[in-house]
Amino acid sequence: MAYKIDRLQAGDSTLFKKVILLFGEVFEMSDFQPPTEEYLESLLMKPDFFAFAAFEDDLIIGGLTGYLLPQYYVTKPLAYIYDMAVKTAFQRKGIGSQLIEATLNYCKSLGVGELFVQADDTDDYALEFYHSTGGRRGKAINFYYHIDLNNETYPD
Repeated sequence: MAYKIDRLQAGDSTLFKKVILLFGEVFEMSDFQPPTEEYLESLLMKPDFFAFAAFEDDLIIGGLTGYLLPQYYVTKPLAYIYDMAVKTAFQRKGIGSQLIEATLNYCKSLGVGELFVQADDTDDYALEFYHSTGGRRGKAINFYYHIDLNNETYPD
């Protein structure tokens, strides 16, 4: 079944908030409170940010967010998928693949040279999924630095 995939744009902050709440649910982020719709709207207005929502009828069942990153070795930008999730009851129905396809088409329309995404090396489901959608596994290891600003906490 083909689900509807839409790129969220300025004016879609209410839908974007629903996508972020879906992320919180799927990623099991306890006590998660999304930012205000005004903040989310400001993100949707940025040319270097993108978000997609997957729908079954009017119900948001998946989403993907990402960023465009300028390069300095070549003129084509990179794109980075920051988050992607599909409601548990709708997983393994091709929705994630449709989100990736929509993102690839969007990136192609912008002249993006490469799209990348991180996955934990212990997340076999994610590794299998990204491989099955044409992704190639890289050899990079990521290091994270938490910067404590005003004792803010971030979800693990």
